[in-house]
Amino acid sequence: MEKLLLGLTLIFIVAYLWYVSLVKKRNTALEALSGIDVQLAKRADLVPNILKIAKRFMDHEKSLLTEITELRTQLSSSYTKTDPKAVKEHLAQAERLNDKMGTLMVNVENYPELKSDNTMLQAMQTYNEVEAHISAARRFYNSAVSELNTAVEIFPGSIIASMANIKVMPFYEVSESAKAPVDAAEYL
Repeated sequence: MEKLLLGLTLIFIVAYLWYVSLVKKRNTALEALSGIDVQLAKRADLVPNILKIAKRFMDHEKSLLTEITELRTQLSSSYTKTDPKAVKEHLAQAERLNDKMGTLMVNVENYPELKSDNTMLQAMQTYNEVEAHISAARRFYNSAVSELNTAVEIFPGSIIASMANIKVMPFYEVSESAKAPVDAAEYL
């Protein structure tokens, strides 16, 4: 009887420690996701300034400027951080905004007066710094998600995770257009 009680106590302790580990991993992944959101908020705050500067010069790109504004507004809306589908959609919206901002930055090259404007140069430099921070936050997030997902998918973590409603989280993935090879001749 003593051995059975000792065995059950040991199983309970191991299960509890595994649960604690899963919760820590989930919280680390959520913290990493919040880090991405902080950087995306910085970018969202910077985007209107870039658009105001660009608007003075870029009459022909009004649809691009409008699309960027709409994407920024969508990205600023709240989402459920514990819902993998909502997280995936939020990250996809962030990537669409990144693609459009990249297009804008390429179009700036076609406007010499805009390209040489000090305010625009400073805004572009700040934007590039924010993008570097977003990239670092993505790497941290994907690392945390990898640890969480591995722990959730491997036995006995899978059983404990299902009982505690801890789910796998989506990785931050780049869009297909960002993976495509770049033809430099298009920009010359």
